[in-house]
Amino acid sequence: MHLGNGIICPVTGIPMLAIAGAAAIYAYKKAKNDFSKDKIFSAAAAAGLVFALQMINFSIPQTGSSGHIIGGILLSALIGRYAGFLAMCSILIVQAVFFADGGLLALGCNIFNMGVLSCFVAYPLLYKPLAKRSKPVAGAILASVGALQLGSIAVVLEGALSGSIAMSSVWNFTGLMQMIHIPIGLVEGIVTAAVVVAAKFASTKKLSYFLSITAVILAGVISPYASQKPDGLEWSLLNISDSVVMQTQGLLYEFSQTVQAKSAIFTGMPYTFGAIAGLFAVAAIMFATGMLLSRKMVSENVQ
Repeated sequence: MHLGNGIICPVTGIPMLAIAGAAAIYAYKKAKNDFSKDKIFSAAAAAGLVFALQMINFSIPQTGSSGHIIGGILLSALIGRYAGFLAMCSILIVQAVFFADGGLLALGCNIFNMGVLSCFVAYPLLYKPLAKRSKPVAGAILASVGALQLGSIAVVLEGALSGSIAMSSVWNFTGLMQMIHIPIGLVEGIVTAAVVVAAKFASTKKLSYFLSITAVILAGVISPYASQKPDGLEWSLLNISDSVVMQTQGLLYEFSQTVQAKSAIFTGMPYTFGAIAGLFAVAAIMFATGMLLSRKMVSENVQ
């Protein structure tokens, strides 16, 4: 569901980047209220795991498409929705900057679609009520499917507002996006439920080590064998290719493409090394964020 620069124009991308930035500031201020030092390692490990999971595209039978886990619900369930959103931001920034996966102009849209809608809408409205009734599995599945459906609708609206999707094909594009992301959401829900249930039987330290080791195995060993079929968004766009007008004109588009071409240094590495480098970059950013959150909390308590 990573939108590229060609789908999003500055008229849509810049306001969405401002919205994403405001959401990050809000999440930081809220997270510092209950984020303690003992959560730093687990937050970094969880962010690394979701980054690795996003690298594992799995085939969707009978469609010629593939999908990957988004992870917003998983992050929220493990480390809280505010820290989870900050972790999602770190993942998407590393992907866009160092891998050119998702456009810089579209970064705000991607953070909104995969972070805001997962952590601040689907998680509190769908997951938490069921989790409080001791139904975390049902909550994980319902929230994961809901998050992807909301994200799919947002992609359609952003594409239409950017002028890249012809208005005559909006309904068709919406149907394709909704249909293909249902099985992706179901798989994500099952994986999320499995991790959340397992987390209940492990200490924070043991869970952190488990998440870290799993992330390294997924990124360094399993991801090279991921499906090469187009993902849900790419598949949907291919099915309406006659109605897609790429937004590739203008100085901002050229500037973002130039910057991204120079910053995407991990794509020039052998695949496994690049994957591991990206994993550690995400974990390092989240570790640093956790340090800032915990220090802020300490300073406020002293006062």
